[in-house]
Amino acid sequence: MKIAIFGQYYQNDTRPIIRDIFVFLNKNEVELVIEKEFLAILYHHEILKKEYKTFTSYADLDQSFDLFISIGGDGTILRAITFVRNSGIPVLGINAGRLGFLAKVQKENIELFLQSIIHKKFTVSKRTLLSIESKPKNNAFKEINFALNEITVSRKDTTSMITVETYLNEEYLTSYWADGLIISTPTGSTGYSLSCGGPVLTPDVKSLVITPIAPHNLSARPLVIPDKTEIKLKVSGREPQYLVSLDSRIATVDNETTLIIKKTSFKINMVEIQDETFLKTLRNKLLWGEDKRN
Repeated sequence: MKIAIFGQYYQNDTRPIIRDIFVFLNKNEVELVIEKEFLAILYHHEILKKEYKTFTSYADLDQSFDLFISIGGDGTILRAITFVRNSGIPVLGINAGRLGFLAKVQKENIELFLQSIIHKKFTVSKRTLLSIESKPKNNAFKEINFALNEITVSRKDTTSMITVETYLNEEYLTSYWADGLIISTPTGSTGYSLSCGGPVLTPDVKSLVITPIAPHNLSARPLVIPDKTEIKLKVSGREPQYLVSLDSRIATVDNETTLIIKKTSFKINMVEIQDETFLKTLRNKLLWGEDKRN
């Protein structure tokens, strides 16, 4: 088995997690290829000493890889997909962060779940992504123009609202007066969109969510639409520019730029382990069914 590993180092909290992962995989004679900057950090902190092969970009990952392991929180996985892209390599998230909807494997169960991975006792959940184009073109979107969680437009350098003129398949929907607007995938429905009042979607739903951020027109509510919908946005405001974020990547865009957002032609394969389903994660992370009186 050949596995690519990417991660972020969180001081002493992460050290035992990383050590357990490498001890197990090396004991099982797995071929490991580690992201170059992450490996340098592990060498610096003397967590690893032996030499490993490295990768630096998506071009280094081919069909010979059986798995991509992300060590960290959900933010680490969002960075990980910029390496995986349309390669189809399954992604497993090992949670060394806090909340974690995407990073399925908890630190207490690492060896148990890695054993399942070694014996290929897992399924794959295909996750929808969003792509963005701009007219006129913005070079910030040229290479990595996709997002797994959400694409967001928001105000920049001002406390004033922006106006987001919104079209669905070329039909005018409305103009949102708000701090911004979130276009979320089902995967991203448990992220920024949820914190702004959006609904939770299960990963297999073929829908997107449009969620306004602090709208001035109070009747504006999150809207669920088919994922085959093409969304067109035109943003205006008192400042000459606004922000567009693709997951954790941010670009500055001029007012009146037209943004086209739609589903990508490829999906990300997220590893699902039987004992760590989406519904179980939902109950545990959002404390559904918990009663503090008991």
